[in-house]
Amino acid sequence: MNDSINLKKYIREIPDFPKPGILFRDITPLLAEPTVFQEVINRLTAYYQDKKITAVLAAEARGFIFAAPLALALRARFIPIRKPGKLPFETKAFHYELEYGTDSLEMHTDSIHSDDRVLIVDDLLATGGTISACIELANHSQAEVVSCAFLIELSFLKGREKMNGCDVFSLIQYDTE
Repeated sequence: MNDSINLKKYIREIPDFPKPGILFRDITPLLAEPTVFQEVINRLTAYYQDKKITAVLAAEARGFIFAAPLALALRARFIPIRKPGKLPFETKAFHYELEYGTDSLEMHTDSIHSDDRVLIVDDLLATGGTISACIELANHSQAEVVSCAFLIELSFLKGREKMNGCDVFSLIQYDTE
């Protein structure tokens, strides 16, 4: 690992995207630097390497970017969670509330087993709605959710509070907007 790499330096701030008043944290500059992207995977791997993770679960799409290489590094299965109608096999769904409406996520019915130790990964923790839905999908399979991992946490939005006591690990924190 290279602790001298300042990951925040590679996060671009885009004001008023996708709508006025939102400060978007753009991860594409980090992804464009192979040594920095590798450092993210190295740091996440170091944190989780002794936790006996058997499955790494991520919601589309940006969570896949970090979850797939992390699953390989941990020698765990990668499990994609997708919007309805995107997975080709039999699925189970979880419907959840958003600020203005509802949404659903699905995973294959045979993807998680009751003896799995699951790590849920996404690029960013904001309000926690999507990750809470992923936790519920894993819980419905009686799997143990060990932790939730993020590149970025917007701690001022208090998404951690929606994790039902689940361990949360993030590499970059922003305490204010």
